[in-house]
Amino acid sequence: MCGIVGLMANSMVNQALYDALTVQQHRGQDAAGMMTWHEGRFFLRKSNGLVRDVFHTRHMKRLQGNLGIGHVRYPTAGSSSEAESQPFYVNSPYGIALVHNGNLTNSDQLVKELFTTDLRHINTRSDSEVLLNVFAHELGKQGHRLQAADIFDAVRRVHRRCRGGYAATAIINDLGLVAFRDVNGIRPVVVGRRSCNNGPDEYMIASESVALDVAGFELIRDLAPGEAVFIDNDRNFHSQVCSDDARLRPCIFEYVYLARPDSIMDGANVYWTRMRMGEKLGRKIEREWGEHGIDVVIPIPDTSRTAALELAQYLGVKYREGFTKNRYIGRTFIMPGQTQRKKSVRQKLNAMDIEFDGKNVLLVDDSIVRGTTCEEIIQMAREAGAKNVYFASAAPAVRYPNVYGIDMPVAMELIGHGRTDQDVCELIGADRLIYQDLEDLKDACREINPELEAFDCSVFDGNYVTGDIDGDYLARLEASRSDAAKQAGAGSSAVVELHNDIEEIE
Repeated sequence: MCGIVGLMANSMVNQALYDALTVQQHRGQDAAGMMTWHEGRFFLRKSNGLVRDVFHTRHMKRLQGNLGIGHVRYPTAGSSSEAESQPFYVNSPYGIALVHNGNLTNSDQLVKELFTTDLRHINTRSDSEVLLNVFAHELGKQGHRLQAADIFDAVRRVHRRCRGGYAATAIINDLGLVAFRDVNGIRPVVVGRRSCNNGPDEYMIASESVALDVAGFELIRDLAPGEAVFIDNDRNFHSQVCSDDARLRPCIFEYVYLARPDSIMDGANVYWTRMRMGEKLGRKIEREWGEHGIDVVIPIPDTSRTAALELAQYLGVKYREGFTKNRYIGRTFIMPGQTQRKKSVRQKLNAMDIEFDGKNVLLVDDSIVRGTTCEEIIQMAREAGAKNVYFASAAPAVRYPNVYGIDMPVAMELIGHGRTDQDVCELIGADRLIYQDLEDLKDACREINPELEAFDCSVFDGNYVTGDIDGDYLARLEASRSDAAKQAGAGSSAVVELHNDIEEIE
């Protein structure tokens, strides 16, 4: 899970890119980067850290140009070195810079092909660099003078070679801004337009529509599965679906947790889908618990608030804010190690005794992944005097690894993997546990946009929509992406050789 942005404007884009990355910070807290283009030169600043820490005034002044891309990252592989932060750049052909959200499931095969057949070298372990080089190689087949049709032909061949979930945006030197989305539409990407009185229309590409909102852009639409868009330097907008096998199957976990509630994804308002999740969870409690005896519903801040409020209203139970959140602690879901996650729960949340003392409390969270957070929070509720602590998840049990760009790939680290609901209930220390049903979760999204016929639900049902995931692949992933692998790779370093036509800003 990363956040991307691309912008073509009539004035300097550095501040607008910064703002767009800031509102997408929830999609990655590990590293940030920005690259702009001006009169044939690329200007790059990227480093580990939050957006506010990576970009200072001295960097912003040197990020020149009316065209640029940006990225916030969290790592899904063993290394979080600065070398693997984005954007990535290649100077052949043309000069191309790219940012990417997602994961290529055939990255190892592509690296071999790039080296032995395409004669291209990959300098890091990032599949974003792989995607860039595949795109660059296919683009190079189109000759010197590129037209929109040439770019779309290259993207069509990228889709044929690359499997997995990906959304990317790229700058092609002296040509313009390109964006494309995988053939299943797993990872999100939107395009927006801003009309100008004193110049041509401006365009922004982003992972979430909230980035368009903050910059005053009108949401045109999501990119369709397999679609590419190209905005040339004269601001002409070109688009084409570059696959005959495209079918929309977005990641349903975006609606559960990843996306901001004020975003719109594939025509569905995220806030409204979470309202429906709460209502459907309330119906299940009413159906299965009968006389539940719940005195108060309390959300785990922040993502579950919408579902918890709707659930409480449906059941006719009081809704209360029982936890105060320290907003200077990052999202524990995307922290790099289990020890750090566990420690951060109590640093992030503090229970208010008055809302727990002597009550039967239903805690509501968006999902249960590793179980670290909910176990700690349930214990905090008991320490605050709760009589009974029940726990509800607005999502089904997470039982399977994700391979399309979300950091939950190792089955043995998922508390729901290979366990019954009762097993999980006992492990987290709850008096009762209830999960959302998968069909109810799908319906919660479909009711907002009926055109969402299918989803990638692999973390819940183990069905991988790309059809290329087997036991061997998952075993290799476990070896590289477990917490132990990340800790082993935390101290590693890599060297990046920057090309002469990039100005790296320190």
